Formats: sequence, structure tokens, C-alpha cells
Amino acid sequence: MEASLASYQIIADLLAERTGQHLTESRRWRVPTALAGVFRNHNINNVDQLVCLLDEPRRRSVDHDLASEVVEALLNNETYFFRDKPTFDQIPDAILPEIASRRSHTKRLSIWCAGCSTGQEVHSLAMLFEDQKDIWRGWKIDILGTDVSHNVIRTARTGLYSQFEVQRGLGVAQMLRHFDETPDGWQIRDHVRSITRFQQHNVLSEPPSRHRFDLILCRNVLLYFERDTREIAFRHLAKAVASDGFLMLGAGETVVGQTRAFKPATQRASLYELQDCESQNPVALHG
Repeated sequence: MEASLASYQIIADLLAERTGQHLTESRRWRVPTALAGVFRNHNINNVDQLVCLLDEPRRRSVDHDLASEVVEALLNNETYFFRDKPTFDQIPDAILPEIASRRSHTKRLSIWCAGCSTGQEVHSLAMLFEDQKDIWRGWKIDILGTDVSHNVIRTARTGLYSQFEVQRGLGVAQMLRHFDETPDGWQIRDHVRSITRFQQHNVLSEPPSRHRFDLILCRNVLLYFERDTREIAFRHLAKAVASDGFLMLGAGETVVGQTRAFKPATQRASLYELQDCESQNPVALHG
């Protein structure tokens, strides 16, 4: 039996309230599939029954995690190593050398990956620095990965991936250089993990650090926000990026017509910088 539109709206409102993401009509078809695990765990048959359980006063306290399970299941956690390679290759080829010249006096560099999912983007960046360790010797590198989902952050912290996951975006040489094969999967080595950290965070909240980031990657996150919500996210990203730092969005995202906080950075695809550095009230870049 097809679920009622009212039930879908309640699920959509729950997702928006918890994450800011907008469940469009075009994404409605995937709701039953995404919630299949929740249905099995709670012996639920359909979305209408799920909504009834969510609305029961006694369940709100006794089964508080049900709503969280629903939200977690609806989040799109698609990611893989070195995703969107033409765009990602700008980082080692052009962006990092430019930032390095600007930070040569402090030898400190910080990167924030917002919406990092299970951590492949963060670990891809860490592998770049390890592969160029002679260039970055003596530098303090800090790469922070955040996501609204508690489940994916827990996975990211383990640095443990399946055969399928490590094969997405990685060559054999990279796998053998940066991972150890274990009975449980492929474990990323400590020399990569040492410059990474993860925490749960919503990009619609205040920045996760009082220090500014030299580079922020927020790729394929804003696609799921409505215009007003997206503007809130841009304001927080503007607070978080260094006055001379960069913001990288996904290939299908742009700041043009979306915010006054950022402008395109020269001719590089998906790369942006603050519109007016002096108006952003910059704070100390590093502690």
C-alpha cells in the first residue's frame, strides 16, 4: 500500500528539523528503500505505520532513537576516495602550493571537510600530504572531517574500509602504500590517520573551531538545502574560512546567485574565496 502524502511530509519535516536537508518530491521514491532497515529493526510494514509510531507520546521517550534512526537512514552518504578527480586534482596541483606560499612563515595548515561522510575525502587529503612528505616536512597539518551523521563519523574514525570501498578511487599501489589488509577489511595506516580528526557537526551550526581554515571542502552538501537554508550555511562557512583561504564546492554547486559572502576564485572550477575580506571580521588564523 502506498504511503500517504501526509506521512511523507512528516518524514520530510523530521529530516529538515534535524539536518536542514529538504526532501524534494523527486527524492520521495527512495524513502521506503532507505528506511528498509528501520522497518526490519522495528517490525514496521510501511511509512504510515512508522509515522504512527513516531507520533506516539510513549514512544517519544521509550523509543527516542527511532527518530534518529529514520534521519540517519535518509541521509545520502555517497562518497569515495579522490571523488570527482578533475576537481580534486586542483588541490595538490594548484591550491596547496598557493596556500603553502602564504603560510610559509608559520608552516601550519588546516583543512575542514564538511559533510565528510565515512571519511574517504579526509583520508584522500591525508594521502596527498603523505605522498609529498618531503615538501611538507616540518609543517603542522590538521584535517578535520565533520558530518551531521553520528554513524558515518564513527566509521570514519575507524579508518576501516571494505574491499569495495578501497577500490573506489584508489589504485593498487595506493592501497598497498596506505592500507593494511586485515580479516575485517582494509585498515588505513597510522601515518595517514595521524593528521586527521573527526567530529559530528551540522554545517548550519556555528563553525566547529574558533580558528579559521585555510581550505574548506563542502562538496555536494548544499545540494540538499533550500535557498534560505543554503544562505545560512554560506554564512557559517564564511565565518570559518581564513580571509585569504578557499572554499571548494561540488561540481554541481555554485555561490553565484546564492550568497554575497563568496565569489569565484579566478578560473578554477568549484573554487571560491571571500567576497570582501575586510567585512568578514577575520580572527586569528591559528592558535
